[in-house]
Amino acid sequence: MGAIRQCSRSACRQSAVATLTYVYAESTAVLGPLATYAEPHSYDLCAQHAESLTVPRGWEVMRLAMPSSPPPPGPDDLLALANAVREAASAPAPAPELRSVRTPFDGPAPVEGTRRHLRILRDPS
Repeated sequence: MGAIRQCSRSACRQSAVATLTYVYAESTAVLGPLATYAEPHSYDLCAQHAESLTVPRGWEVMRLAMPSSPPPPGPDDLLALANAVREAASAPAPAPELRSVRTPFDGPAPVEGTRRHLRILRDPS
């Protein structure tokens, strides 16, 4: 289950609904539904930026049909969710850590492989 992807435009925090891909050899920009996976050579766009897309002069825009609502979960989505729940349920619980009680005068705990050079000394009075 992936996280919701955001629009690729800078300073835009909206959720992506479309994917833009350029076909440089044909001077074409293809705008279609949000791709299943984020690709390195494509751009995810929100509804506002997808609608206001402009391309360089001489380029063509192919706008593929956009679904009006997100598709309902399919059998693959439900199986992935069920497998994730089974995996989480079968994982052993981590053992509780035993910690020693430290006083404020002990200073920070030493990091393995380092030495302490300074210590806090209590006032003898």
